[in-house]
Amino acid sequence: MEPIRAESLDRLRRRTSSKWQAFGEDKLPMFVAEMDFPLAPVIKAALHEAIDLGDTGYVDPRSGGRAAARALADFARDRWDWNPSPELMQTTTDVSVVVVESLRRLIRPGDGVIITPPVYPPFFQFVPEAGGTVVEVPLVDDGESWSLDLAGIDAAFAAGARGILLCNPHNPLGLVHSREQLEALSAIVEKHDGFVVSDEIHGPLVHTDAAFTPYLDVSDAAREHGIAAHSASKAFNLAGLKCGLFVAAGDRMRGLIRSLPEEVVYRTGLFGVIATRVGFTEGRDWLDGTIAAIEANRRLLTELLAEQLPLAGYREPHASYLAWLDLNAYGWGEDPARMLRRQAGVVLSNGPYFGTQGRGFARMNIACAPELIAEAVDRLSAAASA
Repeated sequence: MEPIRAESLDRLRRRTSSKWQAFGEDKLPMFVAEMDFPLAPVIKAALHEAIDLGDTGYVDPRSGGRAAARALADFARDRWDWNPSPELMQTTTDVSVVVVESLRRLIRPGDGVIITPPVYPPFFQFVPEAGGTVVEVPLVDDGESWSLDLAGIDAAFAAGARGILLCNPHNPLGLVHSREQLEALSAIVEKHDGFVVSDEIHGPLVHTDAAFTPYLDVSDAAREHGIAAHSASKAFNLAGLKCGLFVAAGDRMRGLIRSLPEEVVYRTGLFGVIATRVGFTEGRDWLDGTIAAIEANRRLLTELLAEQLPLAGYREPHASYLAWLDLNAYGWGEDPARMLRRQAGVVLSNGPYFGTQGRGFARMNIACAPELIAEAVDRLSAAASA
């Protein structure tokens, strides 16, 4: 598959999204998870058609999201050999709403919910927003790879935690959890009569050298105690269109979805539903080209760091387009992104926001032109030599 090419920097700076408006034109924005690639042509055409029709109203809470649910089910069957039922799905605004509204129905005030840092920073807010208490069980790093700390998770449940908020695949590491690890996790959760809310937004962006396992597909227990959050927004760069999906596979979580207030569904964006349907059904070639570009960029980053920042720690991700950089050796402090924004003009995500395990780290968005990555590494190298 031919890699897709990113938009020109001049064209990108005309965008009004957070990535391109938060900092000045002298900065290289490589922080927030937005891609620099052009919108998939089939999605662009579908949105233009909707505008031409004036189709800019509300999503029908009874049937409006069915098209998105069916599209996700077909995509899951074809790409992941998983057969979720569209009848056990419901749309809402985005994955964060799926997570918070699910947690609200699964915990009592003050209940502990496990997260596994370093992890997507909003996880630290989602749990208290839903009324729970964060319980941190950091990932295990053996020096070559990361994995879930299954013994630590078991101990946290034994100490009173009620459930786990899983990042699958894991942001910021690009870690694709193995089926074996997820099966073991499901057994632990079942033993403690707990639950799993699995954020699977990066699932469609798993690379060609890895295999994504949906949590609800790992065991009968997982199907009953798990609920998943899905979206096309990361895969097709649709965050502003607002469409995420609750996905259940058993009676317990079917009941949770049916308990949702109608307003939770009404808040789905109609353009999000349209783009989700078209992306998952007609945009797969575009997605393959995007993954090819990301894989080329992850290899390029390996080469450039080895040449110019050899003390940086970096393991190539196997999902999505986020690179986790260990910059501790350069003496840039606990939050190197803060200094590098000022001195190098490269805007990275702040490592400590992902948990204390992120001290000395920064996250780089590599869904961009190869030339941008090269420029960013040049700037970081100059900062290291200053």
